[in-house]
Amino acid sequence: MTIAVIIPVLNEALCIRQTLASTATLGFDDLVIVDGGSTDTTRAIVESFAGPVSSPLEHSPAPSTPAPIRLLTAPTGRARQLNAGAIATGCDVLLFLHADTQLPPNARQAVSTALSNQACVGGRFNVRFDSSCLTARVVAGLMNVRSRLSGIATGDQAIFVRRKVFEDIGGFAEIPLMEDIEFTRRMKRAGAVAPLHDTVVTAFRRWEQQGPLRTILLMWTLRFLYWIGVSPHRLQHVYRMVR
Repeated sequence: MTIAVIIPVLNEALCIRQTLASTATLGFDDLVIVDGGSTDTTRAIVESFAGPVSSPLEHSPAPSTPAPIRLLTAPTGRARQLNAGAIATGCDVLLFLHADTQLPPNARQAVSTALSNQACVGGRFNVRFDSSCLTARVVAGLMNVRSRLSGIATGDQAIFVRRKVFEDIGGFAEIPLMEDIEFTRRMKRAGAVAPLHDTVVTAFRRWEQQGPLRTILLMWTLRFLYWIGVSPHRLQHVYRMVR
């Protein structure tokens, strides 16, 4: 079983170096970074780790060959970038990782073990924030419980899926918001989704910048509106106004 990690980036100079340094040591077969048009030093940082810049249609080396970190370009938009990364690798399993999120040391083994059950089509990790404040611990706990009860995951939780399932369900819908929730809804219909207890660590910066309570209310409101059928394109307009 070969596993690729796909990381979409857009102006992530503050965190991408740490994420690449930690992820590159975990034994994955391919590490694909997909830039959506960064204007900061993100590309230069990735290129310092990577080989020559590739096009999104190039395939990874044979699974038996250790794959380098690779930098691709794609149109701006997380769903588009994730889909481009999936096309670019030939690995059996796709793990989608945010640029500000650190996988646990046993991530590869955890994914392999979960997918040793042939009924399992994919899964996600538990999450905690890189802050010890009470709000961060409560928010992370609620995210993990909600995900475990609903079977729906967010991108912060490092979603992984079998390549064949990803292709069968059509990849990520190219919508401006909620692409992770929409994708895991379809993934759940395809088979069992593993809610791993292993934990990724993600940045609390977004919550701190906007205010934890304000961010929680915004996220809950957007997800409720999406659940009742409001278009992600309209939700993007609301999101931009509130921010």
